Amino acid sequence: MVSLTHEAASSLSSSLPHSSTDHQNHYTYEVFLSFRGEDTRFNFTDHLYTALCQRGIETFRDDKLSRGENISQELLKAIDESRVSIIVFSQNYAASRWCLEELVKILECRKSKGQEVRSVFYKVDPSDVRNQTGAFGDAFATLDQCKYKDSMDKWKAALKEAADLSGWPVRDDEYEGKFINDIVGELSAGVVNPSCELHVTEHPIGLESCRQDVIRLLHVDENIVRMVGIWGTGGIGKTTIAKDVFNSIRHKFKRSCFLADVRSNGLTQLQETLLFDILEDSTLKVRSVDKGVGLIKTRMRNKRVLLILDDVSHSSQLQNLVPSPHCFGPGSRILITTRDKRCLTTHEVDEVYEVKMLDYSRALELFRLNAFKRNGPPEDYLELAQRAIYYAQGLPLALIVLGSHLFRRSREEWEATLIGSCKGGPQTEIQDVLRLSYDALGPDLKEIFLDIACFFKGMEVHHVKQILEACYDLKSVTSIAQLQEKALIRIDRYEPRTNGIDKGCIWMHDLIEEMGKNIVYQESPGEPGERSRVWSGDDVDHVLTNNTGTKNIIGIQVSRRSSTIYLNAKSLSKMTNLRYISMSTYMEYECFSGDIDYLSNQLRWLGWPNSPLQSFPSDFHANKLVKLNISGSCGITQLWKGRKVRTLL
Repeated sequence: MVSLTHEAASSLSSSLPHSSTDHQNHYTYEVFLSFRGEDTRFNFTDHLYTALCQRGIETFRDDKLSRGENISQELLKAIDESRVSIIVFSQNYAASRWCLEELVKILECRKSKGQEVRSVFYKVDPSDVRNQTGAFGDAFATLDQCKYKDSMDKWKAALKEAADLSGWPVRDDEYEGKFINDIVGELSAGVVNPSCELHVTEHPIGLESCRQDVIRLLHVDENIVRMVGIWGTGGIGKTTIAKDVFNSIRHKFKRSCFLADVRSNGLTQLQETLLFDILEDSTLKVRSVDKGVGLIKTRMRNKRVLLILDDVSHSSQLQNLVPSPHCFGPGSRILITTRDKRCLTTHEVDEVYEVKMLDYSRALELFRLNAFKRNGPPEDYLELAQRAIYYAQGLPLALIVLGSHLFRRSREEWEATLIGSCKGGPQTEIQDVLRLSYDALGPDLKEIFLDIACFFKGMEVHHVKQILEACYDLKSVTSIAQLQEKALIRIDRYEPRTNGIDKGCIWMHDLIEEMGKNIVYQESPGEPGERSRVWSGDDVDHVLTNNTGTKNIIGIQVSRRSSTIYLNAKSLSKMTNLRYISMSTYMEYECFSGDIDYLSNQLRWLGWPNSPLQSFPSDFHANKLVKLNISGSCGITQLWKGRKVRTLL
């Protein structure tokens, strides 16, 4: 959750850098060329560089540097910002300390960023590079062993690793022109073809670290089939991360497929798209889901593929698109994004990556880029910008939608938007995305979700479970776990679970809470007494004072001090299905005699500290009540007249 501090205003007004790793495209260059200048600068490397540039592939070579620059740092930066590194091993390559340091940096980027590395063995044998033998080894031996003794081992290890990678050997009896055309053709078709890239986002704030985390979980270089899930709430950036990973590693696979918006598309259409993208056979037609499954099982088994399934909403989608990891060839990688962790668990994915909310500094930067573009907020907008960031609470979707909506708008329009008075404004777009998770719930889970959104956020989880278990047929422990799996709630634990009791509170993002409450509000916008749940002080006052409650109401809660409540004996008489009453300790009651005619026998939770009641109605049986708090209720001299059986308290 985003927390605002006193430093927030100064942070907003301070000048943030206009470019950072996160802001830029990940790749300044498509290809970095590492070579020994005296061997190949004016022949092979120059011809390769020219051919790459003519094909439109942005390529870096060190003679692009101007005089006076720190070559070493510029080279390291260029390597870091390149998609592919090509190492041209020639006879004297290993005689250069600069070349060897470049090589170490290239291999570091291969491990940390998934950078593609290719070797050209220009008139040298790969085994000589691997073992530092022959003429190549003689060149390496010219380095001062004493001066560079701390680096020798890492250089040797780097040479061995690079020699073991796939590469192109250039022999004396080959035409270099044809060889270079083959290299450029292969790179253009399978490695750096920009037409195959997916658009990711204009402002990739925080994306770099997420992409690297997911790539690490994928273990791309292992020759096994591996499935990884990306899980999180709606609007948190799962699809953005998946696209970025796809763009970063797709060149490592012979075939790749990104199935977008699985939730909204038919299975046969998705199967047909998958088969076409991988097999490139337009004659294949999928007439039924079962036929599609059969084709996937028989036609994919020898294909090493990268497959992204985006926005999976049900386990049946995985069963029919990825029937088994064994349907795909060794080395295949399957990445799944979903709001429902259960889909990943039942399909036995190897790893699950949970996407977190943006921290304050990244949330501020993302909002600033959308609301003010490159400029920081004017002084008179600082407080409004803080409110917007607090409202979004680190959810990227909310920051982008709000910021874009508020760009170049007046203070009055900002105020109207932030208090939610703009019908059809950005809040609607945000809520529509979040509501997809609610719409996917079953009937009982929907009710439990609304109960938590309206009444139980912040409460001890074991108390909530006890109340819910008394209301619904299914076990509350299961329902709460399901809502966690669907990224709608979280349990903030302050102690380990002991004696079967959870030590923690239920947490829900404010925007998800707002979505739930808006669903209830839309049940009856004009009359709160017709809704299923009433929680605001004004609405409770209206319902109780005017006796407008109905059988629709299952819960009433006032969690903060409200205006004076004009309670009367008939206030609760029409609420025959009332399950929850939770009244603030600080409420004041005018003109109330202390008697109430009716309390629903459906009550499970009665929280009314400092209650003005003198006793409960005689026909209130309380046989379903599991939580009772009437502490400080000095007016109550007895609960009931006669005996009552209370089996759950």
